[in-house]
Amino acid sequence: MEAYLPLIIQLVSGAFGGNIAGKLLKNMSLGTIGNSIVGILGGGIGGWLLDVLGMGGGAEMAGAVSSMDLSSIIGSIAGGGVGGGVLMAIIGILKKAISK
Repeated sequence: MEAYLPLIIQLVSGAFGGNIAGKLLKNMSLGTIGNSIVGILGGGIGGWLLDVLGMGGGAEMAGAVSSMDLSSIIGSIAGGGVGGGVLMAIIGILKKAISK
């Protein structure tokens, strides 16, 4: 279960990041459900990207240490939140461009 905790944190913070980006960028918002779904996907991608770059607190780090430390948790939250917000903005821009 502990190996999945960083992923869960990334997905939840991605949903928050997507919804926050949707509130800030009202003209690109996909609605609450759309922002959440895209944010969850972006959170997973953002967390994975940080893990690949060696800066995240994901599965590789969880196997190396017995418990998650504060920096791993913060890294998971940041990677998920930023990834969710960025992917929501990208999808919002594409949606707006296609609808024209």
